[in-house]
Amino acid sequence: MENFLEQFGAYVPLIINAVKALLVLIVGWMAAGIVSSLVRKRVNAIPRIDPTLGNFLAALVKWGILLVVFITVLGLFGIQATSLVAVLGAATLAIGLALQGTLSDLAAGFMLIVFRPYKLGQFVDIGGTSGTVKDLNLFVTELVTPDNVQIIVPNGQAWGAIITNFSHHSTRRVDLVFGIGYDDDADLAMAIISGLAEADSRIHGDPAPWVKVTNLGASSVDLSVRLWVDAADYWDVKFDMTKAVKEAFDRQGVSIPYPHSVEIQKAG
Repeated sequence: MENFLEQFGAYVPLIINAVKALLVLIVGWMAAGIVSSLVRKRVNAIPRIDPTLGNFLAALVKWGILLVVFITVLGLFGIQATSLVAVLGAATLAIGLALQGTLSDLAAGFMLIVFRPYKLGQFVDIGGTSGTVKDLNLFVTELVTPDNVQIIVPNGQAWGAIITNFSHHSTRRVDLVFGIGYDDDADLAMAIISGLAEADSRIHGDPAPWVKVTNLGASSVDLSVRLWVDAADYWDVKFDMTKAVKEAFDRQGVSIPYPHSVEIQKAG
């Protein structure tokens, strides 16, 4: 019995440290979440700072606190911070080679925050992948497609890719092309399109709507249309004008050519 108590007594400090470590981990994890949330709210409350920076700083604070918690837990088991730094310093090359992709994403995340090619809520195309920016953190950019599919893009790939930001400017130009028959009155067709554009309050008067004959195709005379609108109205105007022009052409007797096939049969 005495031997059992002696053996158990030898493990008591280890058990106590394990309990302390568990408590530190739990409290540290909760504190990291609370503090990062407060940082996000405080930074995002500043009008001159966009939410992208707030989310990034919140993630940075969270991981910083968790690093301190990790070092504290190691200290409970007798591993001093100086020893840990020495070990990490000796293993820097191995860690760098193993995590070079992650470190690249981290560095790219800082570059994206500094230069801000896109912000939260903007619709972008990153290397051929399109979606609305939902989050930008230390390592990845999260996009959501129009059909509500989540796409995760590593920051390293985002920074190294061609970025097309459809929401950067407040206005956009809607480009449309309508084909009419060679027997139709081009001036009438252009007047119909111009009238529809002027009647739509979403279409800007400056720059004014632009309608010109731009191509003589194999079976149609092509009319190109350029309309300036607010970025938020782009798709609605594009679809509404296409429908309105088709209906107006039908009413005014302007034809829209479509491909015809001719079947030739050889007499037997």
